[in-house]
Amino acid sequence: MREKRVCPNCGHVTEEYRNPKVAVDVIVNIGGKILLVRRRNPPYGWALPGGYIDYGESAEDAAARELREEAGVGLDGLAQFHVYSDPARDPRAHVITIVFTATSADTPAAGDDASEIGLFDERTLPSPLAFDHARILDDYLRSLK
Repeated sequence: MREKRVCPNCGHVTEEYRNPKVAVDVIVNIGGKILLVRRRNPPYGWALPGGYIDYGESAEDAAARELREEAGVGLDGLAQFHVYSDPARDPRAHVITIVFTATSADTPAAGDDASEIGLFDERTLPSPLAFDHARILDDYLRSLK
């Protein structure tokens, strides 16, 4: 789909393709529990740490950056888990997410876009989760069995 844009200074009209945004989410295991962040900004709720990939940044670097910014932890053993691309997965826009798994030995602390940090096991996961993160975690937990 193409979208027309008009320069506010000169009035020149350009056409751009309207493409999905690309993000990362990270399933982090700390001491056998899954790290979740309570979002400070809409859409609110508990979610996996993650965010948009910056222009010129690799998905792996974005995962590490978002984890540092939101939870103050580093990561070990980063591995790609799955890609989720349902156009309705994020109410703000069509966002494709690359989901990674990792472990961390650090103590998390809320930062950046997180108002709170939590460590949860399969039985204590909060509900509902933001975006499609319940589906992502269900897929992840099933993959462990």
